Amino acid sequence: MAERRTEPSLLVSEIFHSLQGEASRIGLPTVFVRLTGCPLRCTWCDTEHAFKGGRRMTLAAIVNAVAGYDARQVCVTGGEPLAQKNCLPLLAALCDAGYDVSLETSGALDIAGVDPRVSRIVDLKAPGSGESARNRWQNIPLLTPHDELKFVLADRADYEWARQAIAEHGLDRRCPILFSPVQGAIAPRDLAEWILADRLPVRFQLQLHKLLWGNMQGK
Repeated sequence: MAERRTEPSLLVSEIFHSLQGEASRIGLPTVFVRLTGCPLRCTWCDTEHAFKGGRRMTLAAIVNAVAGYDARQVCVTGGEPLAQKNCLPLLAALCDAGYDVSLETSGALDIAGVDPRVSRIVDLKAPGSGESARNRWQNIPLLTPHDELKFVLADRADYEWARQAIAEHGLDRRCPILFSPVQGAIAPRDLAEWILADRLPVRFQLQLHKLLWGNMQGK
């Protein structure tokens, strides 16, 4: 009797339609596929609901759910989406279906296997996150102008750390760089003024979705 092959599947925390709140696609209607699970525990994490639970869905079911929103932009996020091995075939399947796909990843896991059609938004963890030791610096040479690097900063020490990382690794020559303040930890105006004073080649950003809807899940 022939062995029955099981279709690849993933644990999905939620799939929802909203405006992209960050990075270069900010403001664009986007379908978010949030996968369950994350090996990191950042002090300022705002998606702890995605650490556990969710429902198991096949790749076909996920792509079909995305299609129901009739949007061109798709963002695969978490948690840490790359913690599930079938994230890679999901990204490829979404690209094959004609979507403009971005991946939000912590940067603690290897990004080498991600489909080159995907824009990788890599979050380098500053010391204030409590997880800076998990940064996978081997990912830096893999970045292209199609990708983006994000720094979420909780205080001046985080800012100085990020500024030094940009200089040491020539990060601004690899891809666009994003600086975000941790909500409630640092005044956005302070961060903006530090960037201007130091003439850093970065994009300041606030999380648009939080300005519109607060910390609502599924937004």
